[in-house]
Amino acid sequence: MQPSKCKTLPHLRYTHHFLFASAHAFSSDFASVVQLSTFPVHIASRNNFPTAAGLASSASGFAALVASLAALYELPATPSQLSVIARQGSGSACRSLFGGYVAWEMGSAPDGSDSLAVEVAPREHWPDIHALICVVSDDKKGTSSTSGMQRTVDTSPLLQHRIAQVVPARMDAIKDAILRRDFTTFARITMQDSNQFHAVALDTDPPIFYLNDVSRAIIAIITEYNRAAGVIKAAYTYDAGPNAVIYAPKENVKEIVELLLRYFPQAQPFLDPFALGVDNQGRLPDGFNEKVAKPFPVASVKGFIHTRVGDGPRKLNAEEALIGSGGLPTYLV
Repeated sequence: MQPSKCKTLPHLRYTHHFLFASAHAFSSDFASVVQLSTFPVHIASRNNFPTAAGLASSASGFAALVASLAALYELPATPSQLSVIARQGSGSACRSLFGGYVAWEMGSAPDGSDSLAVEVAPREHWPDIHALICVVSDDKKGTSSTSGMQRTVDTSPLLQHRIAQVVPARMDAIKDAILRRDFTTFARITMQDSNQFHAVALDTDPPIFYLNDVSRAIIAIITEYNRAAGVIKAAYTYDAGPNAVIYAPKENVKEIVELLLRYFPQAQPFLDPFALGVDNQGRLPDGFNEKVAKPFPVASVKGFIHTRVGDGPRKLNAEEALIGSGGLPTYLV
């Protein structure tokens, strides 16, 4: 859990203003919204994973901010409409306005008004897909996602090829794989797209290095794990940072955790929230070539977070709320 800190958010005033404008567009009771929008807003936000380390902390934060203000204003807006607002603060935030499987549609309007998130399938459609997050570094990135992407847009010829020739076809293919619950295709596209994203980062001038030696070792381990099994049992992916996210059916997660613990031992036992009964000494699957990577020192991976497909933003009850009746964050009083 991150230390509790009070900060001024640079995008907050803009987001609040944007929501006020949206209230005008969506609300039939605009007069009450006008009065409410003149009040100061006290926001409490907490993450249970590292911030600004390439784990979409800004996406979850801005999605929660927009969903909370929309609930406060009682806006009759759909998650897709709210996603247009959320991506003003963080592009990936638009996908976090839904649960389940979500796509960010590029759109074609010059003003970006149709660049929004849509649900591909609800969580219940394919509930047994789990994610194992490998926290390789919880340090703040040297290059932020926003500034890095702007530099890539300005300087990478490979990005233009990716946008025009690769992404549209992959989007259609992976949506189809989700609808058919085809993990092999889903996993293959996920890994290919992660690899190309980081190739684009290297094609940027000057190049951006998000991955480190531990990141690359995890890629080698998951690749060998799939080879030894003779089928694709897991998929790695990396956002703009060194931290890996490994997708796998729930039935494979225990074996994957034990494999990774063999190479990345932990100072404390891994406490799995799904009670999988993990052997913390680590274990290699049959036929696995252990020489694909060297064992790393303790805490080379800071920790593992085991989760699954989520259900999207939800309004907290009074017992769970981060702000108490006195208007202050509950963890500061």
